Amino acid sequence: MSSLMCCRWAGVMVLSILFFSCTNYEQDKKNWPDTWNSGTIHISADESFKPVIDAQVQVYESNVPGTKIIVQYKPEADCLRDLANDSIRMIIATRGVTVNEENFMIDSMGVEPRQRVVARDAIAVIVNPLSSDSMFTMQEIREVLTGRYTKKLIPVFDGAKATSTVRFIVDSVLKQEVLSPNAVAAKTSEEVIDYVAKNRDAIGFIGVNWIGNKEDTTQTAFLQKVKIAYLESTIKPGGYVLPWQVNISAKIYPMVRDLVYILKENHKGLGTGFSDFLSDDKGQLVFKRAYLSPAIRSFVVREAELRK
Repeated sequence: MSSLMCCRWAGVMVLSILFFSCTNYEQDKKNWPDTWNSGTIHISADESFKPVIDAQVQVYESNVPGTKIIVQYKPEADCLRDLANDSIRMIIATRGVTVNEENFMIDSMGVEPRQRVVARDAIAVIVNPLSSDSMFTMQEIREVLTGRYTKKLIPVFDGAKATSTVRFIVDSVLKQEVLSPNAVAAKTSEEVIDYVAKNRDAIGFIGVNWIGNKEDTTQTAFLQKVKIAYLESTIKPGGYVLPWQVNISAKIYPMVRDLVYILKENHKGLGTGFSDFLSDDKGQLVFKRAYLSPAIRSFVVREAELRK
């Protein structure tokens, strides 16, 4: 066979493979329960991210009519248990899957999870407006949490256990120390705000996306009920900072955590579409406008020039 005929034969084979691949793809697509621009899926998300995830879903659905993303907000541990739930397509939490969790999903569910850090959040410390304490070192925060602080301050969390906020406090702040038995467990972040607003000796720990957006009328109303405490900077001893976006991005604020999606999907469906959206310009801009730190798209921070 001449080299010319070999080239022609190879070309025919490539075209045939491409044709059948495209045909099979289109046939498979017809059997999918959803696509990036059609259908309904259920996801579960850490309750502490509710404001920003509600905003993400609203923007996605308005940009892609015909889609419906139903979010169940839960403590983080319950979200992670949903990794074994076939009806939940995506998890949004503060950590990715472990090797054991990944192997379980591959072996038992036939799906290889995809995960990505899409933003960074912070744990905000809130106090009563009448409180005389509004600046803390991390050593003082540990003393508050263990009940050894010079004043009797009552730590308040969005749940006594199983939440991402409690896990962060126990793992990253207390480490080997024990949480004070005087700690109070509220059901939600909003209840943490209400408790602190009504109790002068309370000190609350919540995700900053509940109170960090000064353009959100609900959050500005929260800030009339409580005030955000300053924590000692990670780079300047004796300097104190608030959990604002630039301080989260540079990790100058000491209590920063990740926001991670975990996707369980074997086809390019609505879960893939939503996860791509969270990673792309529009989704990253929603994180930025919610005053979180986008993890994928960078943005320029400019100092405002004060005019007289």
